[in-house]
Amino acid sequence: MMGIANASSSEVFVLLGFSARPSLEPILFIIALGFYVVSILDNGIIILVSCMDVHLHTPMYFFLANLSFLDISFTTSIVPQLLVNLWGPQKTISSVGCMVQFYISHWLGATECVLLAVMSYDRYAAICRPLHYTVIMHPQLCLSLAFASWLGGLTTSIVGSTLTMLLPLCGNNRIDHFFCEMPLIMQLACVDTSLNEVEMYVASFIFVVLPLGLILVSYGHIVWAVMKIRSAEGRRKAFNTCSSHVAVVTLFYGSIIFMYLQPAKSNSHEQGKFVALFYTVVTPMLNPLIYTLRNKDVKKALRHIASENCCGFTGSLGHIRDVSNL
Repeated sequence: MMGIANASSSEVFVLLGFSARPSLEPILFIIALGFYVVSILDNGIIILVSCMDVHLHTPMYFFLANLSFLDISFTTSIVPQLLVNLWGPQKTISSVGCMVQFYISHWLGATECVLLAVMSYDRYAAICRPLHYTVIMHPQLCLSLAFASWLGGLTTSIVGSTLTMLLPLCGNNRIDHFFCEMPLIMQLACVDTSLNEVEMYVASFIFVVLPLGLILVSYGHIVWAVMKIRSAEGRRKAFNTCSSHVAVVTLFYGSIIFMYLQPAKSNSHEQGKFVALFYTVVTPMLNPLIYTLRNKDVKKALRHIASENCCGFTGSLGHIRDVSNL
């Protein structure tokens, strides 16, 4: 706690995090580090496989590769600093580091909301309009939708985060969380934050509520179309096509709802920290697993790439042996 007590400079912020439970910090450090490493590996494999295997050059895997890159970026913007603070007594982050953290986390969080809505539209086109799917989801539209997702998230981050950064904090530098988040920075301000709150509510409606509405509408159409399929096997295949995306959406929005729609009590805030930990550390690791556990295409692509590499390695050894025998 000495590091917290001594951090009074306006050039740093104190991330209180889990400092009230010091005995828990070493355990959280090991868990966070393990999940972070697995998350980087899993999402990296998804990106690699989606790029290398021509059979996965489809809209679904293009958007999935975008989601994996986003998950790597999001968790990397938060977890390394979390590990530093969990490992030692110093719980500080520089003002520049804090600013970069909430710019990036805000950008990627908003982008993921839009990207999940785009992915639900892709599933709608695949199941409800199968004969026109390749015409609807042509490469140029896929690129445009992905670009719009990233640009939209960046735009709202620049506006909201800049307005937050301009607030005078009057020496307040203690953040009762393990990362710099815009609403918590606003709570430190010593002036009226009505404009910031209005901007935040408008942005939340556009980038959280509207995408969720589009997802629900898309899956409403999908369920209606699937129920019209007469064969049980056909219905099962259609539901399997969407089950992974539904699980990811449930994890993402379930965490958001639990974090931000809970009563303002001290015990609720502590629970919110653990939910945020799940959202920032566990969910990015689960997303690629959810998409690969029941996905025959990804498993087949992984086996194909692995066998090609093994054959290539064996061939190289044989060539070296032949050269050495000459």
